[in-house]
Amino acid sequence: MAKSQIEWTDATWNPVAGCSQASAGCTNCYAMQMAGRLEAMGVDKYVGLTRKSGKKTTWRGIVRQDSNALDIPYKWRNPRKIFVNSMSDLFHAKVSDKFILSVWKVMRETPQHHYQILTKRPDRMQYALHNLIEEVLPNVWLGTSVENRNVVERIDYLRDVCAKIRFISFEPLIGPVGSLDLSGIHWAIVGGESGPSARPIKEEWIDEIHEQCCSNSTAFFFKQWGTWGKDNKKRSKKANGREYRGRTWDEMPEIHNRCVA
Repeated sequence: MAKSQIEWTDATWNPVAGCSQASAGCTNCYAMQMAGRLEAMGVDKYVGLTRKSGKKTTWRGIVRQDSNALDIPYKWRNPRKIFVNSMSDLFHAKVSDKFILSVWKVMRETPQHHYQILTKRPDRMQYALHNLIEEVLPNVWLGTSVENRNVVERIDYLRDVCAKIRFISFEPLIGPVGSLDLSGIHWAIVGGESGPSARPIKEEWIDEIHEQCCSNSTAFFFKQWGTWGKDNKKRSKKANGREYRGRTWDEMPEIHNRCVA
């Protein structure tokens, strides 16, 4: 709920806290570690959401809806790109339909902002957009996470929802994704994993995504190598940097009113 260090957004907004692991990409989720630290700092919203499993912090599967947080975007008068629920998933099964509608109301009433919603549960997102919401907000971007070829079916759910911008986060990219159908996908974010337990990223996995983005006119954003560089050496995220093919890639999707069926 402050200025974000995430390269592709301006701020984060967390009306929901807590989650559960959905797939292999969740193994080293930064939000689990952050929730544990926030609990240790005495932040009530995060108390009891995680537990220790060996040396690691992991979700308990508790999801907390924070009605007080719904007021925050109204206080931000200057336009921002806002990452919704960086510490959870708006379309988690334990988030009620009613609360999803409450979040949608806030986004509808603050059209000066662009909201970026990223989920690992695009099937619930598809259901919500078809059965609960049935409206396309021009300031809401909808995305899903794809960490390897085992979860590429998420893209089909994403493509089936009507949105101004549809995007995929290939982060952490922990394996090849293979041939993709990127029709109707406007933006791709690619990044390696960071942290002491980070899994390596390989340049050829990035190459196959980049080439398919070029073929489909999908904007390409390379966020980071993470803990493993392109030379397969382990360093800090900062030391490995963000250069790919000799440059940084900060492409963003075109912002205009559109809905691709």
